[in-house]
Amino acid sequence: MLGGGDDDPLLSLLAGLLPDHDATIEVLTTATRRQPARTAAAYAHAWHQLGYRHVRHLQVDENHPADDPATLMRLRRATLVFMSGGDQERLTDFLLDTEFLSILKHKYESEDTFIIAGTSAGASAVAEFMLVYGHGWRSLKKGSIEVKPGLGLLPGVLLDQHFAERGRYPRLMHAVLDQPTLLGIGLSEETGLIVRPGVPAEVFGDEVVVVVDAAQTTHNNLPDLAHDKIISGHRLHVHLLVAGQRLDLASREVMEC
Repeated sequence: MLGGGDDDPLLSLLAGLLPDHDATIEVLTTATRRQPARTAAAYAHAWHQLGYRHVRHLQVDENHPADDPATLMRLRRATLVFMSGGDQERLTDFLLDTEFLSILKHKYESEDTFIIAGTSAGASAVAEFMLVYGHGWRSLKKGSIEVKPGLGLLPGVLLDQHFAERGRYPRLMHAVLDQPTLLGIGLSEETGLIVRPGVPAEVFGDEVVVVVDAAQTTHNNLPDLAHDKIISGHRLHVHLLVAGQRLDLASREVMEC
C-alpha cells in the first residue's frame, strides 16, 4: 500500500513479488472519478513496460455492479488487484456488503500468491477505518474530522495517505484519541507498507510511515469535550518508520531492520 505520489516504487516492488510474467493483473479504478479508462490505460502501459502482458481494467462503479458475474469471475482469477487513487469513499460505496468484497477478502487471507495493492485512496480503503476529512491544525478541534469504515482487510487499523506532504498529523492523532482501539498509520508519498497475513508489515520507499498509538494514553479529554474545542491527549506513542523497518499490526510492536 502506497501513500500516493509517484507509483514507480510500488510497481517495481510488486513486479518482484509476482510469481511470473503470466500473472493476471486487474486495475480497479473505482476510486477514480474522472477518466478511469485513461488511468487504467496508463497503468496497463506501465505494467507492459515491466514485461506483464495480462493487464485488464476492472470496472466497478455506477454503471458496472461489483457483483456482476463476469466481474466476479475475473476477480477469482486475478493474481493482483491494483486499486488506483482518487476518492476512497467511492470504494466503500460500491464494494461494502458485496460478494466482490467477500471474494477479495478470502483471496487475501487464503491465497499465498494473491496480492492486493493500492495507492493513495486505494491504500486508505483497505483498512478497517479510513480518514475522509480534516484539515491542518483545525483537525485538533473536536468534530473537525470524519472517519468512516473501510473495506476491513486490516482489522484494528486506521489508514491515512499523502501524510507528511499534506500535514495530516493532527487529524490522525485526533482520530486515534477518538477511537483508541485503532492503530493509526499515516503513509507518506512514495512510501508504504507490505502487509502479509500473519507476519509483520514492512515499510518500503524513500519517506516515512507514521504510527500513532493511543491505547495507553493517561489523559484524553475528548469524551467530555464540547464541539469545536481543542483536544488534549497525554502519552500517545508515535513511531517514525523507514524502509526495512517492520510493524506487527496485532501487537503494535515495532521491529528494527
